[in-house]
Amino acid sequence: MDITFLLNGESVALKDVPPTQTLLDWLREERGLTGTKEGCNEGDCGACTIMVSDGSGHYALNACILFLPQLQGKSIRTVEGVSTSSTDLHPVQQAMITYHGSQCGFCTPGFVMSMTTAHANGTQDYNDQFAGNLCRCTGYAPILRAAKAAQYAPVPNWIATDQAALEQAEAVTAPQPESRPQTADELAEAYANRPEATLVAGATDLGLDVTKKLQTPTPLIFLQDCRDLQTIHCDPFEIRIGAMVTMNTLRTALAKEFPDFAEMLRRFASQQVRNAATLGGNIANGSPIGDCAPALIALDAKMTLRHRNLRRTLPVEDFFLDYGKQDRAPGEFIDSITLPRGAHNLRVYKLSKRFDQDISAVLAAFNIRTEQGVITEARLAFGGMAGIPKRARSTEDALIGHPMTSDTLKKAQIALSHDFTPLSDMRASAQYRIGCAEALLARYFADLSGTATSVLEVTL
Repeated sequence: MDITFLLNGESVALKDVPPTQTLLDWLREERGLTGTKEGCNEGDCGACTIMVSDGSGHYALNACILFLPQLQGKSIRTVEGVSTSSTDLHPVQQAMITYHGSQCGFCTPGFVMSMTTAHANGTQDYNDQFAGNLCRCTGYAPILRAAKAAQYAPVPNWIATDQAALEQAEAVTAPQPESRPQTADELAEAYANRPEATLVAGATDLGLDVTKKLQTPTPLIFLQDCRDLQTIHCDPFEIRIGAMVTMNTLRTALAKEFPDFAEMLRRFASQQVRNAATLGGNIANGSPIGDCAPALIALDAKMTLRHRNLRRTLPVEDFFLDYGKQDRAPGEFIDSITLPRGAHNLRVYKLSKRFDQDISAVLAAFNIRTEQGVITEARLAFGGMAGIPKRARSTEDALIGHPMTSDTLKKAQIALSHDFTPLSDMRASAQYRIGCAEALLARYFADLSGTATSVLEVTL
């Protein structure tokens, strides 16, 4: 596969690139740019963070699970390429020195790149920006001080230079619709012709198959150029989300309509992963602990699947048939997901061992409607409680037609054990999961009654 991109301001053209070669390996082994470190090699530690820019902005990404073909037509900056000249450091680099933000130095390049990206974007929510960068020496206080000290420094000129070069660049590679389609129509044709192919969206999960399981999936179809799958359309009744919309874009889009859903997405993996991972990929993966599916099921969201020019729509909850099995035919892909508007009582609660960047032990999504204090509709969905994301139908029945009282809550909590028989694993025991589900339902009742329930608030 042939690709072209900018690397630290210089044009790079590669031919016959192995589709699963990661940017991290290529930088270190073929370009000698060893500032980008290999730590976990699975997108967790942030040591390999680089900045990728295109016409829509600047993004911190994990180079270890980023395949080279995903970089077509983009600009990449590594830690070697962020200084303003051969003698002048980037403001965040100088601040890291001034505020003693580095000890062993292994994590430092990744922090610098996350800081550089935040600085370029004018973003100052550093606790979120750095949640995907781990430090085991210095502690985060001096690193945060450095970021704050540099936040108002001028943006280096190379930011504008890279953007201008991207706008003027002309692709030197021939179109490759079979492996890198430009539209959903091209994707539909390519995938129908090769239904055995693996679709590459953000590669945040597929990347681990390569780096950890040492697999070489082939053939691959890369979807990052399908712009028509990256759109969000809102009307008075619904929100339609393209399957290639990233988690960070989704979070911004849902913040006003579904603030609890958006808040959960703030804890979805890390900034680097959210910049790559897509909603369609999260659903198609079919994981019983995928964080988006329970929220979509509680909203009664619909999904549209496409095979060539044939489209069919089904509820998201019907897509999951059994563990590892989904209702998707060979050559059929997720085109979009549609959310109905107006679910003001939606709440999404995530429980995990760490607050940031951790897999859920239990994720609960609750959505009820009431009239004059009586529950008239209820949709409750859980992740981590079964082999698939699943509704709690017995619990819903215990709620509908009853007032929001402590007696109704107790009966509904008892019903949860009829809905689920969870497994025990490394994240949680079955008993813990049932207990958490009961507690989260109680939290929901308290939340709707006006009681402060945020785990980020501490009161005495």
